[in-house]
Amino acid sequence: MTFLEGLLWLTLNVYHEARSEPEIGQVAVAHVTLNRAAQRALSIKKVVNQPYQFSWIKQKNSYIPEDPQAFFQCMKSVYIALNSSDFTAGATYYHLDNIQPNWAAEHTYVAQYGSHKFYK
Repeated sequence: MTFLEGLLWLTLNVYHEARSEPEIGQVAVAHVTLNRAAQRALSIKKVVNQPYQFSWIKQKNSYIPEDPQAFFQCMKSVYIALNSSDFTAGATYYHLDNIQPNWAAEHTYVAQYGSHKFYK
């Protein structure tokens, strides 16, 4: 995998998972994706496409962003994540704050950024 392919998949993941979030929430989602890739020794593309990891993968008919401005904002957030330390303390999971998934009790809560709660 090339760097550009990883950059594209990371940006697509942030776009589809957090485009309506504030920048800090988008950067946090990027860090989670990067943390999973590092923990599992997988490429960003493989991590994003793993079954049952990111909901947009199964829900979308097309990965092409419908909002170019939001896509470029997400790319900026990815750039920030790639050039900053991980403020999520190694988080590898998150969920919307209005749901309580059964897996959350098995992980350590880290913080909330935007409308997502983060865990490691």
